[in-house]
Amino acid sequence: MSDLPRSQHIIASGVIAAVGASVAYISFTQEPAAAFVFPRLISSVFVVLALWTFVKAILGRTKVGAGLSRAEMRNLLPGLLITLVYAFWAAKALGFYTATTIAFFILFTLYDPAPNNEARTWIKRVLITAGFMVVMYGLFAILLNVFTPREIFS
Repeated sequence: MSDLPRSQHIIASGVIAAVGASVAYISFTQEPAAAFVFPRLISSVFVVLALWTFVKAILGRTKVGAGLSRAEMRNLLPGLLITLVYAFWAAKALGFYTATTIAFFILFTLYDPAPNNEARTWIKRVLITAGFMVVMYGLFAILLNVFTPREIFS
């Protein structure tokens, strides 16, 4: 398989830079300002990195590689679909922490190579998911004091 054409990399990185700029613009124009401090920080870093990649693509200074094969894309598709459902529906409908717990557990189960017919595997997945959510709650609710979508049970 040969390397991706340069134009394909320029277009892809340009689209990502445009999405990043849109997200940054939205985060800087929303109120109340205190609710958007963290999104503004993250989106600003995202825009800088995306623009850097775009400029490198235009100048031809990136090592692009061969892209994704059909088999690799087929392996990524279930995770991409779950992520899209999470981002565009579940986080708002179920609340951030509930939806994140469900999405993380499903993604972990899909991509964990451990056998699904062992109780030990399922216990490990539940414990890792719980640990992940404790870290997420500590980061967003306690440390950063970020507003998240309301929970379904609140």
